[in-house]
Amino acid sequence: MVKKTKMSTIIKPYLRLSGLEPLIVRPETNFINVGERTNVTGSKKFARLIREDKYEEALSVARQQVESGAQVIDVNMDDALLEGVSAMTTFLNLVQAEPDIARIPIMIDSSKFEIIEAGLKCVQGKCIVNSISMKEGEAKFIEQAFICKSYGASVVVMAFDEVGQADTKARKVEICHRAYKILTEQVGYDPQDIIFDPNIFAVATGIEEHNNYAVDFIEATREIKRLMPLAKISGGVSNVSFSFRGNDHVRETIHSVFLYYAIKAGMDMGIVNAGQLVVYDEIEPKLRDLVEDVLLNRNNDNNEATEALINFAETVKAKGKVEVKDEAWRNEPVEKRMSHALINGITDYIDVDTEEARQKYPKPLDVIEGPLMDGMNIVGDLFGAGKMFLPQVVKSARVMKKAVAVLTPYIEQEKEDRKQAHIAAGTVNQEAAGAAKILLATVKGDVHDIGKNIVGVVLGCNGYDIIDLGVMVPADKILSEAKKHNVDIIGLSGLITPSLDEMVYIGREMKRQNIDIPLLIGGATTSRMHTAVKIAPEYDNGVVHVLDASRSVTVAGSLLSKEQKPAFLSGIKAEYIKLKEDFGNKKVVKNYLKFGDAQLNGADIKWDNFTPVIPTFTGTKIFKNYDLAEIAEYIDWQPFFIAWELHGKFPQILTDEVIGKEATKLYNDAKALLKKIIDEKWLSAVGVIGFWPANRTAPDTIDLDNGGSTVQLEFLRQQIKKAPGQPNLSLADFIAPANFPKQDHLGAFSVTIEGIEPHIKKFEAALDDYNKITLQALADRLAEAFAELLHAKTRKEYWGYATDEHLSNEDLIQEKYLGIRPAPGYPACPDHTEKYKLFDLLGGKEATGITLTESLAMYPASSVCGWYFANPDSKYFGVGKIEKDQVVDYATRKKMPLEEIERWLRPVLEYDA
Repeated sequence: MVKKTKMSTIIKPYLRLSGLEPLIVRPETNFINVGERTNVTGSKKFARLIREDKYEEALSVARQQVESGAQVIDVNMDDALLEGVSAMTTFLNLVQAEPDIARIPIMIDSSKFEIIEAGLKCVQGKCIVNSISMKEGEAKFIEQAFICKSYGASVVVMAFDEVGQADTKARKVEICHRAYKILTEQVGYDPQDIIFDPNIFAVATGIEEHNNYAVDFIEATREIKRLMPLAKISGGVSNVSFSFRGNDHVRETIHSVFLYYAIKAGMDMGIVNAGQLVVYDEIEPKLRDLVEDVLLNRNNDNNEATEALINFAETVKAKGKVEVKDEAWRNEPVEKRMSHALINGITDYIDVDTEEARQKYPKPLDVIEGPLMDGMNIVGDLFGAGKMFLPQVVKSARVMKKAVAVLTPYIEQEKEDRKQAHIAAGTVNQEAAGAAKILLATVKGDVHDIGKNIVGVVLGCNGYDIIDLGVMVPADKILSEAKKHNVDIIGLSGLITPSLDEMVYIGREMKRQNIDIPLLIGGATTSRMHTAVKIAPEYDNGVVHVLDASRSVTVAGSLLSKEQKPAFLSGIKAEYIKLKEDFGNKKVVKNYLKFGDAQLNGADIKWDNFTPVIPTFTGTKIFKNYDLAEIAEYIDWQPFFIAWELHGKFPQILTDEVIGKEATKLYNDAKALLKKIIDEKWLSAVGVIGFWPANRTAPDTIDLDNGGSTVQLEFLRQQIKKAPGQPNLSLADFIAPANFPKQDHLGAFSVTIEGIEPHIKKFEAALDDYNKITLQALADRLAEAFAELLHAKTRKEYWGYATDEHLSNEDLIQEKYLGIRPAPGYPACPDHTEKYKLFDLLGGKEATGITLTESLAMYPASSVCGWYFANPDSKYFGVGKIEKDQVVDYATRKKMPLEEIERWLRPVLEYDA
């Protein structure tokens, strides 16, 4: 008699996840909500708590997600200001100790696999990894998949391959099917443990190519489930509605309608705020029809459905507030109209409204001190609360300046009338003290001023009188102008390392001259620690490091308040003294190699197998008036947004839930101005490249043959002790040694964007800081793009060591090319003084018009230079901290006084010179 197997013993192929409790996804299981708020890019509150190390408080966000119905929580720590591995480890370890949160499965979400792997080491039960993809090729994909499988994790696979992200139905299905075969046939994954994310993109953007994105996702989902029935489908639902950010009611409707159709097609789970979904049947019929037209791409010829939904959205009551129609504000009293114009950056009517207000108020100054300042106070409050962003504030400043320009002639006439009246009466004319004055300057030798300009605009928006001395301002001028204008605060800015020493000198001079006004320190190279250790001890009357423009208003307000200033400065002083003591008392672990030992541990390059490629020419080649349109194709936009203090990865920043709307406006404005720059030839691009025979003649020395004369280049080497098998790198490692039988070469380049000055003056005359700063930021981006373009042409044509290269702009940004182009003053070669040799080799000022300041900053400011290394083993790295034995050797090789070279190398010195 055959024994029958009980049905209960058969393990069916369901997706099985768990925290402390199991989550089994059966055919009858409803849609799985993945909570999105424990994601630093999805929740401003969560990101703030993590950055402030308030991990216990951050647990409340996770708890709220569970209570709102999330069945899985997505944890993401991808933020430039966070140490992602540490943050992920800390938070997940805390989550595991909270049974009410840990009971549900975790989705470990990161674009960096090292963070994913750190998370895998922390979670209990069976988690989900989000995500892996084939964007770096099959080998990397398989390697990461094996690691995830070894931890027992299910995986989310993005529809992304070596070509790019899938946007059509066909591409989505093709990539997912290819990944499925690899995972099941080569890695050994069970089909039910594979979750595909076929990419949800925003619809209703106004771009016709985007209109079918929702349909493509839904139809791809249907086909993927047909081909691979056990696999699951997931996606970031909020992406689909980003065009309507700011209108939560419409967004929630779009999410519900999208899920209604996607779930019917086979979507199993999605990242969505579980507490903000409306029931499909309870949606207002008209709105539901309009949303369906957009999502299903019906009645959408010439974007008709999109326009209809946008128009309807403007009339919808968005949970507690009404979207105001475009021109309704023009019917308000003049004070409200001016306030609305300031908050929204509208200049169209400000001249008319300001004149109306001038006639209404007794004195023109009353208009400034009344409705204009009331409006700017609202702007300041919104900015301080994170409800307005820097580009909006700068637009507000433009409105304010235009209004003040209308009133200024009347104010000046009143002053003159009063003066004449006092003269006639024989009395003293004492004008009111007016607004507090703040002097701003970029210090001697430094030419970068975008950040300083932004700080000036933000402070000006808050009622301060800004005296901007510009760039390359020597200490004596800063202090003499401060005395002349009787300023209340001095603000110093700097980008390059030597600027730090100049700031120390200015502090010392302020003390020597008995100046008694606060000193603000800001700029890319500055820090709170350097300010506390080096600048504050030189000046006793208030030194404060200001991190960014948004903090400057609070600091200035505290310094200019008689009530707040003593306590504020006392607190800062105590904090800086503590920082200085901690710095002096820190126990440096002497984990460094002797310099000679570090040199013996250089890069292990197999020179016997190396055949150097000979460049197509030696010497230099100059490029004049290079096509700006071609250069613009190489722009990396992410640093452009960072300049405006909008942080996020491009292009995702354009659809970010918090800053996406303003980022998109800024991007559109920048693209329009860029088109004008190109079409009207506002700027010109000039560059030079060069190649020379080169050999490594000592461990860290390269000799170049420049037409018969030898130029000796010196490089620094990593000195920190590495793990076994890890080299201590120097750039010199990547050039063949002198005894190598084949000739190696080294290249160099410099590029600049010229002609910005007259256009900057034009915007200044028009009181248009917004376009002035945008122009400066675009010029910087064009310079970097020109450097990228010439490097690509060097690899493929002029040097020709990568003739078959085919890389996208994203690949270039991620530095996937062969060879490197390190710049003097940056991590791999931190000594700025080697720029002298680079510029001499390239022909100096005569070649490009670039000059070097005494601090070795390049002018024009929108300039880039560097070396070209072609060796396939060459890579970017940072020298890091170095000990005195190397610095002494380096000074000897360069024939420079030790004290002088220490000044240039101060940021990398392990010791306090």
